[in-house]
Amino acid sequence: MTDVFSLEDTVVVSAFALAWFLVGVAAGYLLPKGAFFGMLGRRIRKGDDGQVELYVGNLSYDMTEKELVKAFEAYGRVIQGRIIQNRFNGKSKGYGFVEMADRQEALNAIRALNGKDIKGRRIVVNEAKSSARDR
Repeated sequence: MTDVFSLEDTVVVSAFALAWFLVGVAAGYLLPKGAFFGMLGRRIRKGDDGQVELYVGNLSYDMTEKELVKAFEAYGRVIQGRIIQNRFNGKSKGYGFVEMADRQEALNAIRALNGKDIKGRRIVVNEAKSSARDR
């Protein structure tokens, strides 16, 4: 029986595979984190149209998103409110985000609600730090 590949062919294929692997590793270190797969399913904002995302921390674990939105609607138009949940048991992690339509309304909400007692917890409200998904 004759060999399908000679020793030289095996060496060439192995060298190519190693080079391809090293290029992949180098590209993985050089690309920004989440450059491809990290952006799947993420919301990307288009331009700055005055919308502001607020971080809301130290929430009561039994607070609902509806209650969160209601607390902020007194200060302006709320686009979206969401409470971050543990992916395994679905319980609140105690913080969330509120997106407001106008920067001035958001600043008013921060001044009024930061440190306010809601459902037995003194909440923390500030402008959310930018992340890769906002760029």
